[in-house]
Amino acid sequence: MEVYTKIKSILSLLFILTGSATIAQEIVVHDPVVIKQKDTYYLYCTGNGISVFSSKDLKKWDRQPQVFKDKPVWADGVAADFKNHIWAPDISLHNNVYYLYYSVSAFAKNTSAIGVATNTTLDPSDKNYKWVDQGIVIQSQPNRDMWNAIDPNLVFDENNTPWLSFGSFWEGLKMVKLNPDLKSIAQPQEWHTISKRKRTFELADSDPGDGALEAPFIFKKNGYYYQFLSWDLCCRGEKSTYKVVVGRSKNVTGPYVDKDGKPLNEGGGSIVVQGDENYFGVGHNSAYTFDGKDYIFYHAYEKKTNGTPRLIVKEMKWDTDLWPVLK
Repeated sequence: MEVYTKIKSILSLLFILTGSATIAQEIVVHDPVVIKQKDTYYLYCTGNGISVFSSKDLKKWDRQPQVFKDKPVWADGVAADFKNHIWAPDISLHNNVYYLYYSVSAFAKNTSAIGVATNTTLDPSDKNYKWVDQGIVIQSQPNRDMWNAIDPNLVFDENNTPWLSFGSFWEGLKMVKLNPDLKSIAQPQEWHTISKRKRTFELADSDPGDGALEAPFIFKKNGYYYQFLSWDLCCRGEKSTYKVVVGRSKNVTGPYVDKDGKPLNEGGGSIVVQGDENYFGVGHNSAYTFDGKDYIFYHAYEKKTNGTPRLIVKEMKWDTDLWPVLK
């Protein structure tokens, strides 16, 4: 009986750690982004070599091969002894090429870089399937930069100019103009702070600080650019306090303001979703329009499994003032 109990406990733990492809939303996910190719949705998220799942219906998810079997060749030069645990990818299709941005970082340090890989298909069974790493797009260094090069999100403005938003903690979330190749910063450089929370002045520059925000995601809708971002603390299981807030702007570079008109780069943000009776905290979202419906994706630290990060998919509607409301 003791052996049986131990085996049962091990199997239960494996289920929690790996998730199940046969039960809706039971996969373990951090920082999900999604794209649709033909009739299949592909989800990319934080994990060893970047974790990948596929689905036909946004409910049943099947694990696919990781993007990077081996860590990017430049990773150790950014974060020493990097273990190939890659954070917060972002996926886009542009001119028939898929661009997958991703984060290489040391935890709680801005020893970080955003890289990008390209592919012509997302289907692993396609003979042309091959991720090609294009290297570093932007890098942050301690005691030089008061920003953190993680959590990328690519957006194109009304002139089809590419911009990369990114960041966490320090002096807020940033946006920088990219070259048309989507692999490098445009010259002369153009930077904007798109969100910021108050930071204690006395803290060392190398300290992430107490202005807890990260993971910008820009979604174009209703004649606005909506900036979704996450406040407070992720990755702490039962102690996670993550929540998603939003602001909007008529211009991609801002200024973004919340429902009360408070600028996001002055601490503003209107809550979209937060922890409840089922989840300790929720956050790091992405948003898309698929087949005429708007969706929001995020992870949530589930109470019944002691803080396991689960995938949440919700349809997103818009109130009379054109602010997002979750069904």
